[in-house]
Amino acid sequence: MPDRAPQTVDRRLLTEEAEDLLALVRDIAEREIAPHAAEEEDAGHFPRELFSLLSASGLLGLPYDSEYGGGAQPYAVYLQVLEELAAARLTVGLGVSVHTLSCHALAGFGTKEQRAAHLPAMLGGGLLGAYCLSEPASGSDAASLRTKAVRDGDAWVLTGTKAWITHGGIADFCTVMARTGGEGPKGITAFLVPGDAEGLSAAAPERKMGMKGSPTAQLHFDGVRIPDARRIGEEGQGFAIALSALDSGRLGIAACAVGLAQAALDEAVAYARERRQFGRPIADFQGLRFLLADMATRIEAGRALYLEAARLRDEGRPFGRQAAMAKLFCTDAAMAITTDAVQVLGGYGYTADFPVERYMREAKMLQIVEGTNQIQRMVIARHLVGPESR
Repeated sequence: MPDRAPQTVDRRLLTEEAEDLLALVRDIAEREIAPHAAEEEDAGHFPRELFSLLSASGLLGLPYDSEYGGGAQPYAVYLQVLEELAAARLTVGLGVSVHTLSCHALAGFGTKEQRAAHLPAMLGGGLLGAYCLSEPASGSDAASLRTKAVRDGDAWVLTGTKAWITHGGIADFCTVMARTGGEGPKGITAFLVPGDAEGLSAAAPERKMGMKGSPTAQLHFDGVRIPDARRIGEEGQGFAIALSALDSGRLGIAACAVGLAQAALDEAVAYARERRQFGRPIADFQGLRFLLADMATRIEAGRALYLEAARLRDEGRPFGRQAAMAKLFCTDAAMAITTDAVQVLGGYGYTADFPVERYMREAKMLQIVEGTNQIQRMVIARHLVGPESR
Protein backbone atom coordinates (compact mmCIF):
# COMPACT_ATOMS: atom_id res chain seq x y z
CA MET A 1 0.00 0.00 0.00
CA PRO A 2 1.46 3.42 -0.94
CA ASP A 3 2.39 5.88 1.78
CA ARG A 4 -0.29 8.41 2.63
CA ALA A 5 0.12 12.06 1.69
CA PRO A 6 2.06 13.84 4.45
CA GLN A 7 0.68 16.67 6.52
CA THR A 8 2.26 20.05 5.80
CA VAL A 9 4.37 21.14 8.76
CA ASP A 10 3.83 24.73 9.83
CA ARG A 11 7.34 26.19 9.59
CA ARG A 12 8.54 29.63 10.51
CA LEU A 13 10.90 30.51 7.67
CA LEU A 14 12.38 33.98 7.77
CA THR A 15 12.98 34.59 4.06
CA GLU A 16 11.06 34.14 0.83
CA GLU A 17 14.06 32.23 -0.52
CA ALA A 18 13.75 29.67 2.29
CA GLU A 19 10.01 29.33 1.68
CA ASP A 20 10.62 28.70 -2.03
CA LEU A 21 13.33 26.18 -1.17
CA LEU A 22 11.06 24.18 1.13
CA ALA A 23 8.31 24.27 -1.49
CA LEU A 24 10.74 22.85 -4.04
CA VAL A 25 11.79 20.11 -1.64
CA ARG A 26 8.18 19.15 -0.88
CA ASP A 27 7.43 18.97 -4.59
CA ILE A 28 10.41 16.68 -5.25
CA ALA A 29 9.51 14.57 -2.22
CA GLU A 30 5.90 14.12 -3.29
CA ARG A 31 6.61 13.50 -6.99
CA GLU A 32 9.98 11.76 -7.09
CA ILE A 33 10.67 10.17 -3.69
CA ALA A 34 7.61 9.02 -1.73
CA PRO A 35 5.83 7.14 -4.56
CA HIS A 36 8.79 4.77 -4.97
CA ALA A 37 10.03 4.54 -1.38
CA ALA A 38 8.41 1.29 -0.24
CA GLU A 39 9.13 -0.64 -3.44
CA GLU A 40 12.74 0.50 -3.72
CA GLU A 41 13.51 -0.09 -0.04
CA ASP A 42 12.08 -3.59 -0.30
CA ALA A 43 14.26 -4.23 -3.36
CA GLY A 44 17.35 -2.71 -1.72
CA HIS A 45 17.63 -0.14 -4.50
CA PHE A 46 19.69 2.99 -3.94
CA PRO A 47 18.25 5.87 -6.02
CA ARG A 48 21.47 7.26 -7.47
CA GLU A 49 19.56 8.96 -10.27
CA LEU A 50 17.53 10.82 -7.64
CA PHE A 51 20.71 12.12 -6.01
CA SER A 52 21.75 13.47 -9.41
CA LEU A 53 18.44 15.38 -9.46
CA LEU A 54 19.03 16.66 -5.93
CA SER A 55 22.50 17.82 -6.92
CA ALA A 56 21.21 19.59 -10.01
CA SER A 57 18.54 21.23 -7.82
CA GLY A 58 21.20 22.61 -5.47
CA LEU A 59 20.21 20.41 -2.53
CA LEU A 60 23.55 18.67 -1.89
CA GLY A 61 25.46 21.75 -0.79
CA LEU A 62 22.90 23.86 1.04
CA PRO A 63 24.89 24.97 4.13
CA TYR A 64 28.11 25.75 2.24
CA ASP A 65 29.45 28.95 0.65
CA SER A 66 28.00 30.05 -2.68
CA GLU A 67 31.55 30.86 -3.81
CA TYR A 68 32.10 27.13 -4.29
CA GLY A 69 28.64 26.20 -5.53
CA GLY A 70 26.89 25.84 -2.19
CA GLY A 71 23.50 27.20 -1.26
CA ALA A 72 24.69 29.52 1.54
CA GLN A 73 21.65 28.55 3.61
CA PRO A 74 21.49 28.75 7.41
CA TYR A 75 21.77 25.39 9.11
CA ALA A 76 18.27 25.90 10.52
CA VAL A 77 16.94 25.92 6.94
CA TYR A 78 19.12 23.05 5.71
CA LEU A 79 17.94 20.81 8.57
CA GLN A 80 14.30 21.44 7.72
CA VAL A 81 15.07 20.35 4.17
CA LEU A 82 16.55 17.14 5.59
CA GLU A 83 13.42 16.62 7.67
CA GLU A 84 11.18 16.87 4.60
CA LEU A 85 13.37 14.46 2.61
CA ALA A 86 13.53 11.93 5.46
CA ALA A 87 9.76 12.05 5.89
CA ALA A 88 9.45 10.94 2.27
CA ARG A 89 12.23 8.33 2.50
CA LEU A 90 14.90 8.02 5.16
CA THR A 91 17.47 6.65 2.71
CA VAL A 92 17.33 9.98 0.87
CA GLY A 93 17.36 12.25 3.92
CA LEU A 94 20.18 10.33 5.56
CA GLY A 95 22.08 10.19 2.27
CA VAL A 96 22.01 13.96 1.94
CA SER A 97 23.10 14.31 5.58
CA VAL A 98 26.05 11.95 5.09
CA HIS A 99 27.08 13.68 1.88
CA THR A 100 27.01 17.04 3.67
CA LEU A 101 29.06 15.52 6.50
CA SER A 102 31.64 14.24 4.02
CA CYS A 103 32.10 17.77 2.60
CA HIS A 104 32.58 19.35 6.03
CA ALA A 105 36.32 18.72 6.43
CA LEU A 106 37.30 20.27 3.12
CA ALA A 107 34.86 23.18 3.41
CA GLY A 108 35.91 24.02 6.96
CA PHE A 109 39.60 23.12 7.07
CA GLY A 110 40.86 22.91 3.50
CA THR A 111 43.05 25.54 1.89
CA LYS A 112 41.56 28.00 -0.54
CA GLU A 113 43.26 26.13 -3.37
CA GLN A 114 41.84 22.79 -2.20
CA ARG A 115 38.34 24.20 -1.88
CA ALA A 116 38.48 25.75 -5.34
CA ALA A 117 39.77 22.52 -6.86
CA HIS A 118 37.29 20.09 -5.31
CA LEU A 119 34.28 21.72 -3.64
CA PRO A 120 32.31 22.79 -6.75
CA ALA A 121 32.10 19.20 -7.98
CA MET A 122 31.38 17.89 -4.49
CA LEU A 123 28.60 20.40 -3.82
CA GLY A 124 26.87 20.63 -7.18
CA GLY A 125 28.60 18.40 -9.69
CA GLY A 126 26.59 15.26 -9.16
CA LEU A 127 29.16 13.60 -6.89
CA LEU A 128 28.27 11.60 -3.78
CA GLY A 129 30.46 11.42 -0.68
CA ALA A 130 31.23 9.02 2.16
CA TYR A 131 32.59 9.74 5.63
CA CYS A 132 35.17 7.23 6.85
CA LEU A 133 35.90 7.27 10.56
CA SER A 134 34.65 4.01 12.12
CA GLU A 135 36.53 0.73 11.85
CA PRO A 136 35.70 -2.91 12.71
CA ALA A 137 37.34 -2.56 16.15
CA SER A 138 36.95 1.21 16.51
CA GLY A 139 33.40 2.50 16.70
CA SER A 140 32.48 4.55 19.75
CA ASP A 141 36.20 4.68 20.64
CA ALA A 142 37.06 6.42 17.37
CA ALA A 143 40.39 7.75 18.63
CA SER A 144 41.77 4.20 18.64
CA LEU A 145 41.44 3.79 14.87
CA ARG A 146 44.15 1.75 13.15
CA THR A 147 44.00 2.68 9.45
CA LYS A 148 47.48 4.05 8.70
CA ALA A 149 48.75 6.74 6.36
CA VAL A 150 52.53 6.55 5.83
CA ARG A 151 54.36 9.40 4.15
CA ASP A 152 56.25 8.54 0.95
CA GLY A 153 57.84 11.62 -0.56
CA ASP A 154 55.10 14.04 -1.58
CA ALA A 155 52.38 11.41 -1.11
CA TRP A 156 50.73 9.26 1.56
CA VAL A 157 50.02 5.53 1.41
CA LEU A 158 46.84 4.45 3.20
CA THR A 159 46.35 0.93 4.52
CA GLY A 160 43.49 -0.40 6.65
CA THR A 161 39.77 -1.03 6.80
CA LYS A 162 36.87 1.31 7.50
CA ALA A 163 33.51 -0.07 8.63
CA TRP A 164 29.84 0.95 8.61
CA ILE A 165 30.40 3.36 5.74
CA THR A 166 27.20 4.81 4.29
CA HIS A 167 27.55 4.92 0.49
CA GLY A 168 30.43 2.44 0.80
CA GLY A 169 31.24 1.12 -2.67
CA ILE A 170 29.28 3.79 -4.57
CA ALA A 171 30.75 7.07 -3.27
CA ASP A 172 32.72 9.28 -5.64
CA PHE A 173 34.92 10.59 -2.84
CA CYS A 174 35.66 9.71 0.77
CA THR A 175 36.75 11.85 3.69
CA VAL A 176 39.08 9.47 5.53
CA MET A 177 40.61 9.69 9.00
CA ALA A 178 43.90 7.79 9.21
CA ARG A 179 46.72 7.46 11.72
CA THR A 180 49.85 9.36 10.73
CA GLY A 181 51.42 9.58 14.19
CA GLY A 182 51.35 8.00 17.62
CA GLU A 183 48.48 6.58 19.62
CA GLY A 184 45.43 8.62 20.54
CA PRO A 185 43.57 11.48 18.93
CA LYS A 186 46.64 13.62 18.17
CA GLY A 187 48.02 11.04 15.76
CA ILE A 188 45.12 11.23 13.28
CA THR A 189 45.02 13.16 9.99
CA ALA A 190 42.21 13.76 7.45
CA PHE A 191 42.46 12.95 3.73
CA LEU A 192 40.23 13.40 0.69
CA VAL A 193 40.34 10.13 -1.25
CA PRO A 194 38.80 9.63 -4.72
CA GLY A 195 36.24 6.83 -4.84
CA ASP A 196 38.07 5.18 -7.75
CA ALA A 197 41.54 5.33 -6.18
CA GLU A 198 43.75 2.36 -6.99
CA GLY A 199 43.80 -0.05 -4.05
CA LEU A 200 40.42 1.06 -2.68
CA SER A 201 37.73 -1.62 -2.66
CA ALA A 202 34.42 -2.30 -0.94
CA ALA A 203 33.14 -5.42 0.76
CA ALA A 204 29.64 -6.70 0.13
CA PRO A 205 27.01 -4.38 1.65
CA GLU A 206 25.87 -5.21 5.17
CA ARG A 207 22.57 -7.09 5.49
CA LYS A 208 20.58 -4.73 7.67
CA MET A 209 17.26 -4.75 9.50
CA GLY A 210 16.22 -1.50 7.83
CA MET A 211 17.51 1.12 5.42
CA LYS A 212 18.03 -1.62 2.85
CA GLY A 213 18.16 0.92 0.05
CA SER A 214 21.14 2.71 1.61
CA PRO A 215 24.36 0.72 1.04
CA THR A 216 26.53 0.30 4.13
CA ALA A 217 29.84 -1.48 3.60
CA GLN A 218 33.41 -1.89 4.75
CA LEU A 219 36.04 -0.09 2.68
CA HIS A 220 39.49 -1.64 2.28
CA PHE A 221 42.53 0.56 1.69
CA ASP A 222 45.30 -1.60 0.24
CA GLY A 223 48.23 0.75 -0.32
CA VAL A 224 46.06 3.60 -1.60
CA ARG A 225 48.42 6.36 -2.70
CA ILE A 226 47.20 9.94 -2.14
CA PRO A 227 49.18 13.13 -2.90
CA ASP A 228 49.88 15.42 0.03
CA ALA A 229 47.70 18.00 -1.73
CA ARG A 230 44.73 15.87 -0.63
CA ARG A 231 45.64 16.04 3.05
CA ILE A 232 43.04 18.21 4.81
CA GLY A 233 44.27 20.43 7.63
CA GLU A 234 47.49 19.89 9.50
CA GLU A 235 49.02 16.55 10.39
CA GLY A 236 47.47 15.39 13.65
CA GLN A 237 44.41 17.64 13.26
CA GLY A 238 42.18 14.91 11.87
CA PHE A 239 40.41 13.91 15.06
CA ALA A 240 39.47 17.50 15.87
CA ILE A 241 38.14 17.83 12.31
CA ALA A 242 36.17 14.61 12.75
CA LEU A 243 34.57 15.80 15.99
CA SER A 244 33.68 19.14 14.44
CA ALA A 245 31.94 17.35 11.59
CA LEU A 246 30.07 15.04 13.96
CA ASP A 247 28.62 17.92 15.98
CA SER A 248 26.98 19.16 12.79
CA GLY A 249 26.19 15.66 11.54
CA ARG A 250 24.30 14.83 14.74
CA LEU A 251 21.92 17.65 13.95
CA GLY A 252 21.35 16.08 10.55
CA ILE A 253 20.44 12.78 12.21
CA ALA A 254 18.10 14.60 14.61
CA ALA A 255 16.30 16.29 11.73
CA CYS A 256 15.99 12.98 9.86
CA ALA A 257 14.56 11.38 13.00
CA VAL A 258 11.91 14.07 13.30
CA GLY A 259 11.00 13.62 9.64
CA LEU A 260 10.64 9.87 10.07
CA ALA A 261 8.55 10.35 13.22
CA GLN A 262 6.33 12.88 11.44
CA ALA A 263 5.70 10.37 8.64
CA ALA A 264 4.73 7.73 11.21
CA LEU A 265 2.37 10.13 12.98
CA ASP A 266 0.75 11.16 9.69
CA GLU A 267 0.11 7.51 8.85
CA ALA A 268 -1.28 6.77 12.32
CA VAL A 269 -3.62 9.78 12.28
CA ALA A 270 -4.93 8.97 8.80
CA TYR A 271 -5.54 5.34 9.75
CA ALA A 272 -7.24 6.25 13.04
CA ARG A 273 -9.67 8.49 11.17
CA GLU A 274 -10.56 5.78 8.64
CA ARG A 275 -10.57 2.61 10.73
CA ARG A 276 -13.91 1.89 12.39
CA GLN A 277 -14.56 -0.39 15.35
CA PHE A 278 -17.65 -0.65 17.54
CA GLY A 279 -19.50 1.55 15.06
CA ARG A 280 -17.20 4.56 15.07
CA PRO A 281 -13.69 5.64 14.03
CA ILE A 282 -11.00 4.44 16.42
CA ALA A 283 -9.85 8.07 16.58
CA ASP A 284 -12.86 8.62 18.86
CA PHE A 285 -11.38 6.46 21.63
CA GLN A 286 -9.64 8.44 24.33
CA GLY A 287 -6.81 5.98 24.85
CA LEU A 288 -5.79 6.27 21.21
CA ARG A 289 -6.33 10.05 21.14
CA PHE A 290 -3.95 10.44 24.07
CA LEU A 291 -1.38 8.24 22.33
CA LEU A 292 -1.50 10.41 19.19
CA ALA A 293 -1.27 13.55 21.32
CA ASP A 294 1.89 12.28 23.01
CA MET A 295 3.41 11.37 19.63
CA ALA A 296 2.73 14.85 18.25
CA THR A 297 4.13 16.53 21.36
CA ARG A 298 7.41 14.60 21.12
CA ILE A 299 7.76 15.60 17.48
CA GLU A 300 7.23 19.29 18.21
CA ALA A 301 9.70 19.13 21.11
CA GLY A 302 12.32 17.38 18.98
CA ARG A 303 11.91 19.88 16.15
CA ALA A 304 12.29 22.79 18.56
CA LEU A 305 15.41 21.22 20.08
CA TYR A 306 17.25 20.64 16.82
CA LEU A 307 16.30 24.09 15.51
CA GLU A 308 17.59 25.78 18.66
CA ALA A 309 20.92 23.97 18.28
CA ALA A 310 21.03 24.97 14.60
CA ARG A 311 20.42 28.62 15.45
CA LEU A 312 23.33 28.54 17.90
CA ARG A 313 25.51 27.12 15.13
CA ASP A 314 24.33 29.78 12.69
CA GLU A 315 25.26 32.46 15.24
CA GLY A 316 28.76 31.03 15.61
CA ARG A 317 28.14 30.00 19.22
CA PRO A 318 29.04 26.63 20.83
CA PHE A 319 26.38 24.05 20.08
CA GLY A 320 27.97 20.65 20.79
CA ARG A 321 25.94 19.98 23.94
CA GLN A 322 22.69 20.94 22.24
CA ALA A 323 23.58 18.84 19.19
CA ALA A 324 24.08 15.78 21.40
CA MET A 325 20.80 16.49 23.19
CA ALA A 326 18.96 16.87 19.88
CA LYS A 327 20.39 13.63 18.48
CA LEU A 328 19.56 11.78 21.70
CA PHE A 329 16.04 13.11 22.16
CA CYS A 330 14.92 13.06 18.53
CA THR A 331 16.13 9.55 17.76
CA ASP A 332 14.73 8.09 21.00
CA ALA A 333 11.46 9.86 20.20
CA ALA A 334 11.45 8.45 16.66
CA MET A 335 11.87 4.92 18.02
CA ALA A 336 8.98 5.40 20.45
CA ILE A 337 6.73 7.14 17.91
CA THR A 338 7.22 4.59 15.15
CA THR A 339 6.56 1.78 17.64
CA ASP A 340 3.36 3.53 18.74
CA ALA A 341 2.33 3.97 15.11
CA VAL A 342 2.56 0.21 14.61
CA GLN A 343 0.36 -0.20 17.69
CA VAL A 344 -2.24 2.22 16.33
CA LEU A 345 -2.54 0.15 13.16
CA GLY A 346 -2.71 -3.10 15.14
CA GLY A 347 -2.19 -6.19 13.03
CA TYR A 348 -2.01 -4.13 9.86
CA GLY A 349 0.89 -2.18 11.34
CA TYR A 350 2.90 -5.39 11.51
CA THR A 351 2.52 -6.04 7.78
CA ALA A 352 4.51 -4.67 4.88
CA ASP A 353 1.27 -3.43 3.31
CA PHE A 354 1.64 -0.31 5.46
CA PRO A 355 4.86 1.71 5.87
CA VAL A 356 4.91 1.96 9.66
CA GLU A 357 6.73 -1.35 10.13
CA ARG A 358 9.48 -0.03 7.86
CA TYR A 359 9.58 3.22 9.80
CA MET A 360 10.06 1.30 13.04
CA ARG A 361 12.94 -0.73 11.62
CA GLU A 362 14.58 2.41 10.26
CA ALA A 363 14.20 4.33 13.52
CA LYS A 364 16.37 1.81 15.37
CA MET A 365 19.31 2.66 13.16
CA LEU A 366 19.08 6.35 14.04
CA GLN A 367 19.77 5.57 17.71
CA ILE A 368 23.11 4.03 16.67
CA VAL A 369 24.69 6.06 13.85
CA GLU A 370 27.04 9.04 14.33
CA GLY A 371 27.51 8.21 17.98
CA THR A 372 25.19 5.86 19.83
CA ASN A 373 22.74 7.46 22.20
CA GLN A 374 24.84 6.20 25.10
CA ILE A 375 27.73 8.24 23.67
CA GLN A 376 25.42 11.27 23.42
CA ARG A 377 24.65 10.93 27.13
CA MET A 378 28.40 10.84 27.85
CA VAL A 379 28.91 14.01 25.79
CA ILE A 380 26.09 15.82 27.59
CA ALA A 381 27.35 14.73 30.99
CA ARG A 382 30.86 15.98 30.21
CA HIS A 383 29.42 19.40 29.46
CA LEU A 384 27.65 19.31 32.80
CA VAL A 385 30.23 17.88 35.21
CA GLY A 386 33.47 17.63 33.26
CA PRO A 387 35.38 14.61 31.92
CA GLU A 388 35.43 11.27 33.67
CA SER A 389 38.18 10.50 36.18
CA ARG A 390 40.91 8.24 34.86
